[in-house]
Amino acid sequence: MTASLLINRRSHDLGGGFFVGRVLPHRKRRMVGPFIFFDHLGPMDVARGAPRALDVRPHPHIGLSTVTYLYSGAFTHRDSLGSNQEIRPGEVNWMTAGSGITHSERLEYARAHGANLHGIQAWAALPREHEETAPAFHHHQGADELPEFQEGGVTGRLIAGAIDGASARVRTHSSLFYLHWEMTDGARRTLGTTYPERAVYVARGAIDLDGHPLAEGQMQVLESGRTAQIQARGPATVMLLGGEPIGERFIYWNFVSSSKDRLEQACEDWRAQRMVLPVDDDQEFIPLPQGAG
Repeated sequence: MTASLLINRRSHDLGGGFFVGRVLPHRKRRMVGPFIFFDHLGPMDVARGAPRALDVRPHPHIGLSTVTYLYSGAFTHRDSLGSNQEIRPGEVNWMTAGSGITHSERLEYARAHGANLHGIQAWAALPREHEETAPAFHHHQGADELPEFQEGGVTGRLIAGAIDGASARVRTHSSLFYLHWEMTDGARRTLGTTYPERAVYVARGAIDLDGHPLAEGQMQVLESGRTAQIQARGPATVMLLGGEPIGERFIYWNFVSSSKDRLEQACEDWRAQRMVLPVDDDQEFIPLPQGAG
């Protein structure tokens, strides 16, 4: 049985004054289904002409898929496959690192126009049989790719995976679900027991979860096999995620693997600059942290 656990986000500096609220991994809970990383970005006002230090410079990944999802603002994604894609609210950037990829995320729109940046970046660890798959990047938008619903004061969007008879067109490598709900004051909805590992995160506002308050910046990992009754306490933005467990994973910096040796190899590859930098963004990169490898 999956035990219930309350996790509070912790402030983490990505560098250059870009602070996020880190939720996963947590010392008492490293993963929920395949989700091994969950950062709450903002909300943060970025003024026109903001310094480039706020950008997420080129860096590498292996063994995972990243999913970027915004409520407001915009990022410009570039990677070593040649992808160049601006992501806007309600859209999905899904990047599978597999055997290795590098990418950057720049605040080009905000720097030109000013913007309020608010969103979530999550990582889904890849199953062992797909850890070394070829890297790939896909951008998704619109209800034909990301199913939507509106019922009883809840507007929802399925970001990835499948649940309640709906399936997103995002290609995943394991059984999972990832949902965004916008809830009006007093709106109620139930999360079922389709998946053995599930969690609920409040990105804005507050909710009652099975009659207990859950505040902004808190994630509740749910007990397996029990439905969850969710009611908004005022307008609320809620993220729901989970899936089938995929086994133990090791994580170091931006690398995820079932093998510590593979992590060490990735560190050495980055240190030796054997990983190709993003196309049209190869003039700088984030160095390997000291003491790695």
